Amino acid sequence: MDRDYGAWTSPSLQRKMEFLWFGNRGRPVLMFPTSMGRFYQNEDFSLVGSLSGKVDAGEIQLICVDSVDEESWYNKSVSPADRAFRHEQYDHYLRHEMIPSIQHRAGRDDLVAFGASFGAYHAANLAGRYPDVVRKAILFSGIYDIHRFIDGYWDDRCYFHCPTAYIANMDAQCTRGLSQVAWIIATGEYDSLVQDNRQFAALLSSKGIPNHAEFWPGVFGHDWPWWKEHLARFLP
Repeated sequence: MDRDYGAWTSPSLQRKMEFLWFGNRGRPVLMFPTSMGRFYQNEDFSLVGSLSGKVDAGEIQLICVDSVDEESWYNKSVSPADRAFRHEQYDHYLRHEMIPSIQHRAGRDDLVAFGASFGAYHAANLAGRYPDVVRKAILFSGIYDIHRFIDGYWDDRCYFHCPTAYIANMDAQCTRGLSQVAWIIATGEYDSLVQDNRQFAALLSSKGIPNHAEFWPGVFGHDWPWWKEHLARFLP
């Protein structure tokens, strides 16, 4: 596969943000790492390699981005309000820096967002907030509610970055936007987070938002071997 490393100092985050780009043709796929993971994690755990055939065939391009989880939701050394604020800065980086860069380089606007575990939170939140730019969201073994990270605190910033909260309250106009996203939610039936995923799929359905949900029978599902086994089916 063609492999390119890139980085810039993000104005939104005031720090260097790195990424890897695989391929040079096809539908762009923005890949998030799992909890507190780095931009090279999906490559290190061979998820990128499992998609090499599709990349080399020009069906997809993979963009593996960094996270700032240790500075935001997982940062217990700062207040929950500060965690939410740092995440909002990350959201601004994604929407106003990374996504325009992807659109320009790829020359197309049919972005796929993928994440597993906490990466699925990032992909779901990005698609939920920006359905005009994210056309497919592939969510494996995900978390979609950030209450467990904010120690009982709640404000508007938390609300608007908690998909289970803001989607539940969307009006018909907003849900029409989310209905343009191809939502895929999946994990093993014995995943400790399986109920989170069942409930998120049910929430989308309750708002009239079409989605494909599957729960792999007889397996845990919350680990790299299962993610590698299933991801290619949903791409491009």
